[in-house]
Amino acid sequence: MPKYLIERDIPGAGQLSAKELQAISQKSCGVLGKLGPQIQWVHSYVTDEKVYCVYIAPNVEMVLEHARHGGFPANRVSEIRSMIDPTTAEE
Repeated sequence: MPKYLIERDIPGAGQLSAKELQAISQKSCGVLGKLGPQIQWVHSYVTDEKVYCVYIAPNVEMVLEHARHGGFPANRVSEIRSMIDPTTAEE
């Protein structure tokens, strides 16, 4: 199944409290539960002004549907084609 990177512009994201991040996570999980098991949230990275999320979903439309139902921005959605890390350099 395809994996997607979602870029969400959220001004002040890096200043959100643990409680606020928990509430956002709960909202996301609630929407995911309603959409069904074919879409999964893997993890997210919070920076000063953005949140980058990794999702597994059958298509980009489902990722966008999750954003609409949750009230989350999805400013850019890119399909992850491959993943590399330092071990990729090894022979």
